[in-house]
Amino acid sequence: MSRYALSLPQQLKKEAEEWASRQGVSLNQFILWAVAEKLGSLRSNVDDPNFPRITYRRGASRRPTAVLSGTGIRVQTIVTATDKWKLSPSEIADQFNIPEAQVKEAQAFYDAHKEEIDADIESESALELRGG
Repeated sequence: MSRYALSLPQQLKKEAEEWASRQGVSLNQFILWAVAEKLGSLRSNVDDPNFPRITYRRGASRRPTAVLSGTGIRVQTIVTATDKWKLSPSEIADQFNIPEAQVKEAQAFYDAHKEEIDADIESESALELRGG
């Protein structure tokens, strides 16, 4: 294994240490895990380069879900806020404390990936109806 000196902003280091502690691993192990996870994500190449503010995460089901980069907010949540709750992009941005441009990109992503996102929404609705 090779060594690499890493300089982190103090706040980022503090937060990483807190998460490492919660996970029961050293900071070094946590950073190694985070880098490996990010490289795996990049290798899987499921992100759409036309939408840089949208990425995919794999949850417990291991199924990729489109989320707003840097957040845990799913694209389907933005769609629901637009379609069901009738919120404007600026209202959604205010509600979720995210840039309006990211909301608009999520809406454009939905337009480009409508079938995929609609299937996620339908699947989740079916689970809710079954009480699962």
